[in-house]
Amino acid sequence: MTSTQPPLHLRDDGRTPFPSEDVTQWRERITAEAYRNYLYSYPHKTAYRDLNPPVPLEPLWREEPAESFFLYMHIPFCGARCGFCNLFTLPDKRAEVHTVYVNALERQARQWAAFTGSKPFARFAIGGGTPSLLAPAQLRRLFGIAEDIMGLDAATASISVETSPETLTEEKLNILKEHTVDRVSMGIQSFVAAESAAIYRPQNPDVVYRALELLKQYDFPILNLDLIYGLPGQTVESWLFSLQQAVNQGPEEIFIYPLYTRHHTIVKPEDIQRQPDIRHECYQAAQLLLTGHGYTQYSMRRFAKETAGTHKPILDYSCQEEGMVGLGCGARSYTRNVHYASRYGVSRKATESIIADYVSAERYDTADYGIMLSLEEQKRRFILKAVLHSEGLKLADYSGRFASSLWRDYPELGLLLQSGLGREEDGILRLTPEGLGYSDSIGDWFISGEIRKQMERFVLP
Repeated sequence: MTSTQPPLHLRDDGRTPFPSEDVTQWRERITAEAYRNYLYSYPHKTAYRDLNPPVPLEPLWREEPAESFFLYMHIPFCGARCGFCNLFTLPDKRAEVHTVYVNALERQARQWAAFTGSKPFARFAIGGGTPSLLAPAQLRRLFGIAEDIMGLDAATASISVETSPETLTEEKLNILKEHTVDRVSMGIQSFVAAESAAIYRPQNPDVVYRALELLKQYDFPILNLDLIYGLPGQTVESWLFSLQQAVNQGPEEIFIYPLYTRHHTIVKPEDIQRQPDIRHECYQAAQLLLTGHGYTQYSMRRFAKETAGTHKPILDYSCQEEGMVGLGCGARSYTRNVHYASRYGVSRKATESIIADYVSAERYDTADYGIMLSLEEQKRRFILKAVLHSEGLKLADYSGRFASSLWRDYPELGLLLQSGLGREEDGILRLTPEGLGYSDSIGDWFISGEIRKQMERFVLP
């Protein structure tokens, strides 16, 4: 804050009324830098460090209070690395490499089942990378590991699998159907061939349309399509063309992502800076188009039909995503106090080395790399995982969890209300429709100074 006025007293509800000039300056900063950082998890993995000494997993999970868990499997292989990608993936189509990897994942699962089997799984997701790149035999094994080793009850768990157009076959989709997959997500990014080529994604639109036609034959409860706006050479008009093509397929969900680039991605930030930044204009156009076609906005990225869902009696699971059991190299696991994973790399050399260490390991029963969440970080995570979604944060949930008042702990959140980017109704703090569009900058603003320091010190191999 830049005001020189003395601190104001708390109001009866615990909120601090900020001077109007401070609110104006804060709002201008948030709206001027809408895409400062993509906060898809908190704390971000770049804040992870060596855990010394390593944390034994058995007592960690025995003491985890979550009533149900989320089982996640990470398949770090893909056909090619997209130009925007900074995820933990390795372009490698070799079947023998995939088999060795799944062998290691099964070995890890057998060890982890001993201490994660006390709670049921409410969700199961296979992500990557591109899981559908695996041969049918290996894809089928993943479900066997989940059900026969980890104890997944597919009848009461929501199951999601990520795919790509060029990897889908009838045999693979039959496997997904046999194992009652509820949600199939396909990354398309753009229906315009030139835009796909600009992000080093060799994708023929005809292949995309054929994959979509094949998917329709299987009638999965939820089909999700991913698209990206702000691509090199993209215009608002070409973006709306891709979005309309997606809508025409009738998916239950559409996720829209702004393009982010980093110096370690193939497409560099300077490549994007040569063109006007149309991302927020694209976002606003998408918001109008999707809501006009009957989609409800649930976050800055997720739009879904109200009928989207499964007929299964799904177990409850906390929106704060604690109790995340992450199997596979690159998967993250979340308990209330400790987040951990394998090390993170983006370059081919670094990723190959990390995967080689994973598949050669015999024991997976300690957390060696991650972050210990202080009470402060637990609070910030709890807030961010709720308030950046349309459901919002119930103030009573915060008080019940931390035995304190949200407004007294974080009076700066009053800026959301005074700026018009947030509102409080019926004891729930949520972003306004306008505020949802600035979720990334709001999230980046709210992360703690200590986490920011750790992220800034991170050097990617």
